[in-house]
Amino acid sequence: MDTHSAGTDYWNKAGTAKTFGHPLDLAWLGSLGPDAAVVDYGCGYGRLAGALLAAGYPDIEGFDVSAPLIERARREQPGARFAVLDDPPRLARADASVDALLLFAVLTCAPDSDAQRGIVGEIRRVVKPGGLLYLSDYCLQSDARNVTRYGEHEARFGRYGVFETGDGAVCRHHEREWLHDLLSGFEVVRERDVPVETMNGNPAVATQLLGRCRP
Repeated sequence: MDTHSAGTDYWNKAGTAKTFGHPLDLAWLGSLGPDAAVVDYGCGYGRLAGALLAAGYPDIEGFDVSAPLIERARREQPGARFAVLDDPPRLARADASVDALLLFAVLTCAPDSDAQRGIVGEIRRVVKPGGLLYLSDYCLQSDARNVTRYGEHEARFGRYGVFETGDGAVCRHHEREWLHDLLSGFEVVRERDVPVETMNGNPAVATQLLGRCRP
């Protein structure tokens, strides 16, 4: 499966109508100065950029693979900058130019392990030593609905936790250890699980990690 083209097609069509609800704890970004450069990787329609602007962070840039979502973000959050990721995971940012980067519900949409490593490697390139990565994503869920679909899709995708939603998105829920392995270039300084509602309106638990980029 070409996960990039398939994923982009979904977010250009069915994905444009979704809403996202992973909570942003601004206290986790409290060490940032008022002029901090913040990037939202996989920004969607700019929800987090709006929250950051309202909190007094003026230097916000969002990136997403979906041109329709970027167009919506520019309309709804004109105070931030937004750009389409034409060559993911490559970001149009210089090395060590970002003070904090948000990665909210992005890895779940990139189920391939190598693709995930590429995303996190690119993030480490652009985040300054000592800068922050704030990740919010899904670990394996324990409810019957998810456990059932993990089992039903395991043979098709070759990995427990990868599944296709009813409207065509291929997603991945992760072993917690895998997320920590991905963030080996960051010192994890905070971690929490929070209740959320998925983009299709189902209750779930999101895992949030705050990492500080190692030198």
